[in-house]
Amino acid sequence: MQIKRMNVDGEGLNRFFGPLEAKIMDILWLSEGLSCKEVQTILNQETPITINTVMTVMNRLHEKGHLTRATVGTGRARVAKFSPLQSKEHFLEEQTRTVSQGLIQDFGSIVVNHMIDALDDADPEVISKLERKLNEMKSRKKS
Repeated sequence: MQIKRMNVDGEGLNRFFGPLEAKIMDILWLSEGLSCKEVQTILNQETPITINTVMTVMNRLHEKGHLTRATVGTGRARVAKFSPLQSKEHFLEEQTRTVSQGLIQDFGSIVVNHMIDALDDADPEVISKLERKLNEMKSRKKS
């Protein structure tokens, strides 16, 4: 699933989701399927929010393909439970790959130069992984 718009000024999940969407996704990524009321109860611990607002946002996340919805129970005990369609790790992997590929495709060496400059602050393990990947690519090109 591809995010249609990205907020470059946002941080973390707020780059891909609105603030409430990001909070809801984080809650659901930590849970085994929750109802709108259960999510609202968790959100209310931080800031008061209406059930209608939570329900609207969760239904929109479902329509966008980020959540699955399953009805459990019968009669008056019937409730919709929502779960993320993919893990947080898989979602972030997919979105960052799409963004990176798009930036490189559209802006080529400019983006690569900025990414290289950003390595000054990178974790040494990230730099080691990059070195291994570059060496693999060089080896394939020589073959």
